[in-house]
Amino acid sequence: MLSENDYPIFLGSEIEQPKPEEALFHIIPIPYEETVSYGGGTGKGPASILEASWQLETYDNFSYPSELGIYTRSPVNVSGPPEQVMDNIAAATREVLEMGRMPVGIGGEHSVTWGVIKGYLDAGIEDFGVVQIDAHADLRDRYEGQKHSHASVMRLVVEAGIPLFQLGIRAYCEEEMGARDKYGVHYLDAHQLVPTNVQEFQLPEDFPEKVFFTLDVDGIDPSVFPSTGTPVPGGLGWYQTLNLFECVAKQRQIIGFDLLEFAPIEGFHAYDFAAAQLLYKLMGIVQRSRPAVPRTFHTS
Repeated sequence: MLSENDYPIFLGSEIEQPKPEEALFHIIPIPYEETVSYGGGTGKGPASILEASWQLETYDNFSYPSELGIYTRSPVNVSGPPEQVMDNIAAATREVLEMGRMPVGIGGEHSVTWGVIKGYLDAGIEDFGVVQIDAHADLRDRYEGQKHSHASVMRLVVEAGIPLFQLGIRAYCEEEMGARDKYGVHYLDAHQLVPTNVQEFQLPEDFPEKVFFTLDVDGIDPSVFPSTGTPVPGGLGWYQTLNLFECVAKQRQIIGFDLLEFAPIEGFHAYDFAAAQLLYKLMGIVQRSRPAVPRTFHTS
């Protein structure tokens, strides 16, 4: 089954596209690739993930995330200047939030997270924090002259006054270290997590109760995900990534998440499938962390 613009719907081999109001998870494809600085291909990520999802089982070994409803939206229009693209992403995100549903962004380069976050702010949701898995801090003021860059997206987040906790970072510059101090960014870098295989951590007591989780696939080790534009060795493992996400879900309320920087490698469909499975696994963790709710799925 295809969405309105010929993108496959998520898990379309197993489920029908539900009515928007009947689905908790609203997948927002964002095929934006404009400021990548090394390898390319992230613009093809959303379609590849959706296509590979047709090979998934509805049971994720623990539960059936699809029971909460998964609605695949039309991809965001990513033509035009960066500011317009971010507004388009924000509008799509806000529409999902105003329906009482959960945005699930798939990209696309990491700069799109600002558009998603802007959608929350535009919807009047301000009392939340961001948890980030990434290889890079993304805290530069701008990169190659661009404020809306994949390397400066988290700077926009903290400049908006949103608390940030970073996990798995292993590539950053002196400017970004200064930004961490200036904006009070919390972090556990890769050298603090990976060598001893840390599976859980404690968020600060004053970290917001609601959390948006952004997951750049380059935060995971290239041995698992070489399919990304800027791979960095020494990253998180598959189960470690899932367990850290689940650790956050047990401590706080996940109000949305995204999966970004996936750049499919032609002929290596295993990575496409892994990205689709990762997305579905995250939905399962959200499902199991939520209190029992009626099928209306109101998040308020």
